[in-house]
Amino acid sequence: MTDEELYRRYLDGDEAGLTVLMNRYGDALTLYINGYLRDIHEAEDLMIEVFSYLLAKRPRIRDGGLKAYLYKAARHMALRHKSRRPAVFSLEDLAKEPEAETLIEEVIKDREHSRILHLCMGRLHTEYREALYLTYFEELSYAQAAEVMGKSVKQITNMVYRGKQSLRKLLKEEGITHAE
Repeated sequence: MTDEELYRRYLDGDEAGLTVLMNRYGDALTLYINGYLRDIHEAEDLMIEVFSYLLAKRPRIRDGGLKAYLYKAARHMALRHKSRRPAVFSLEDLAKEPEAETLIEEVIKDREHSRILHLCMGRLHTEYREALYLTYFEELSYAQAAEVMGKSVKQITNMVYRGKQSLRKLLKEEGITHAE
């Protein structure tokens, strides 16, 4: 079932639609917000506020637009919450646990590559880092990422391109030459 169908089900009175949406996006939104706040507990609270805002406003959402709407609201709330300090976006909380059958050598290699990737991502310009995160880690389209960041699709295209160029250069400096 699509996000928009679940949202419509909720609007029609079916609480299960909201539960599925929160299960689908709650953790990812929390990590995204935490990239700005650097406080997981505040990030969890704001994630709940994002869903509360969605439910209170009941906006009309076009097909394929709910995920972008949620991330845009999350970004707005995180920036508003931390308006006294410059926004800093971090990818530290993205590490995923490897599957049990993965060989220990693969685990070590993957962890080292993940550590280097996070180090290099942290050295990118903030907007490049966020554009790459939204398009690659959260799998948003360029149009959706543009909506979230308040930019044009062309600006996102340029940020992703430049971000990938910068990231490749940084990865090469760290000894990873096969970065695509």
